[in-house]
Amino acid sequence: MKADPSRQRRLLDLQALDTRLAQLDHRRRTLPEHARLEELQARVEELEAEAVRARTALSDVQREVAKAEADVQLVRDRAERDRQRLESGVGTAKDLQALQHELESLARRQATLEDEELEVMQRAEDLQAEVDRIEAQLAKVRSEVAEVTAARDGKVAELDAERAEVASGRDAIVAEVGPDLVALYDKIRATSGTGAAPLVQRRCGGCQLELNNVELGRIRAAAENEVLRCEECRRILVRTPESGV
Repeated sequence: MKADPSRQRRLLDLQALDTRLAQLDHRRRTLPEHARLEELQARVEELEAEAVRARTALSDVQREVAKAEADVQLVRDRAERDRQRLESGVGTAKDLQALQHELESLARRQATLEDEELEVMQRAEDLQAEVDRIEAQLAKVRSEVAEVTAARDGKVAELDAERAEVASGRDAIVAEVGPDLVALYDKIRATSGTGAAPLVQRRCGGCQLELNNVELGRIRAAAENEVLRCEECRRILVRTPESGV
């Protein structure tokens, strides 16, 4: 392949831009905010699951509280009716005595039910506190998610803007170098990581190996517009004033 020496030297500028693009892509992929967001999202999911369990337990206990309150109220209502009948004095002595015994029994039953009610209400209070604690943690983590997301998006926007600028410069060089030479360069870069390397002081800038005398003789004899390849790494070998040939 033949190409003007200046076009070949522009491959080094293209290589520098491609290296910069790769660096920007790497930085974008490895922003610390990405890893932090994964950690935070995992924590959000964990807290959401805890919240569901706590709310379910609270709902179950609240039903127990409602039942306990209803049971206590039933006993209170029955006791109130008995007291009214007893105070009215209507009925035989035997009936009134039976009412008195029932009131005593109801009083004991009410005391037992109220103790049970207090125990269930305490459990409900504890579970409510647990729900509140989890929801507070969840709100805090979600707030951090929003903060880290905003920070990540800001950095991504900056990197994308810089990448667009570098890519624009690359497009300009590609147009200047020409499709054939760029196609060869890209093909080599796809397998070697870099497509072109400068020849500096008899050494290939790609594989860093020093060329032997036979190879240097071949390069000296080659026309200025001939596209040369390193025999070792097969990268396009770009001659510069520092090549030493």
